[in-house]
Amino acid sequence: MGLETRVETAVAERLYNVCDYYDAESLLTEDERRVLGRLRDFLDREAKPLLADYWERGEFPAQLAQPLIELDLMEPAELTGTSGTNSSPARGIYQGFRIFELARTDASLATWYTAQAGLFRTAIRVGASAEQQAEWMPRVIDFSLKGVFSLTEPESGSDIAGGLSTTARREKDGDGDAWVLDGAKRWIGGASTADVLAVFARDVVDGQVKAFLVDREAAGVTLEKIHRKTSLRMMQNAHITLDGVRVPESMRLHNVNSFKDVAAMLRAMRSDVAWIATGIQAGAFEAALRYVRERHQFGRPLGSFQLVQEKLARMLGNLTASLSLVVRLTEQQARGVYRDQDSALAKMQSCLAMRETVALARELAGGNGITLESDVARFHADAEAVYSYEGTHEINALIVGRALTGESAFTR
Repeated sequence: MGLETRVETAVAERLYNVCDYYDAESLLTEDERRVLGRLRDFLDREAKPLLADYWERGEFPAQLAQPLIELDLMEPAELTGTSGTNSSPARGIYQGFRIFELARTDASLATWYTAQAGLFRTAIRVGASAEQQAEWMPRVIDFSLKGVFSLTEPESGSDIAGGLSTTARREKDGDGDAWVLDGAKRWIGGASTADVLAVFARDVVDGQVKAFLVDREAAGVTLEKIHRKTSLRMMQNAHITLDGVRVPESMRLHNVNSFKDVAAMLRAMRSDVAWIATGIQAGAFEAALRYVRERHQFGRPLGSFQLVQEKLARMLGNLTASLSLVVRLTEQQARGVYRDQDSALAKMQSCLAMRETVALARELAGGNGITLESDVARFHADAEAVYSYEGTHEINALIVGRALTGESAFTR
């Protein structure tokens, strides 16, 4: 069966027949489903056979990167009516299901793609001036300018708003108007293959946060791979040291002049993580369902036991609730409604549900749930990283609590 036939069949039969119990897919157009069908076909044929081996080795399957880029997923011309510009962006619901499809296959693949399509693109969309966007955004969309979002530091994660310690000092000399950056960033996924690092630093003069596109190979930039991870093992996270790194003023994101501007980016990006958490649940649920259909114990299919069916129902309930949550959030954002508490609630709740769902999947697979053959172990381990990044459970809960009570419970 050829690619076009497989995609057409997937569109005709629904892409998410098992895990989308309330048919959220019906919100997609046929063209959007066709693009997602191409992605599904690629992931099934090219990616899935590689995942267990590369996960175990702690390496990213680099041979998947360029084919994924060539699928033209970020702003598909057939959805935007353009050739990859940002004049008519693809709908948010399509972008959410694109993340969902990647994450139901593998969390590292989803994280790698959204590092460009979500994190870095948002940094440019929110932080760059109109002139900078005109120059850079087309290159972000076609991946000819690859970048990563470099905010987290070795000693500051949840308290990055006040604890950010990387410094930026403006200098004018024979080389022109430039900034000098000093400090360190940590847990920066995809940095080793990026062209530029979107680095956030505190201006030593006014104390405000600024943002800069730093050439990955600039003098004074050192990248070290973080080893010995037990989650997102395929994703290449880096520890970055910045030692007297010079950045021209033209490479400063001109619309980032305080942490409030950074918060606007985070507000827009947290919904991506909620979609990832939901996709992980779908992958774990489908893997567990396959397992209990095939496995026999006491002379009966494992899926015929009452306790097994109860666990499957709980998993589907978690998944369905999470998918409903992220779909509704995405619809709200499509109308221009972006509130910190909305994205924080979606991230917090979908990740809570994800944690239970992957644990139940591992229980259903028994001892085989700790091996990579069933896929369950990979989803179970990778969920722990997603649970923490883009705001821990506690930080997101406090954002929601502040909106509910009008009182901030953040410590100072």
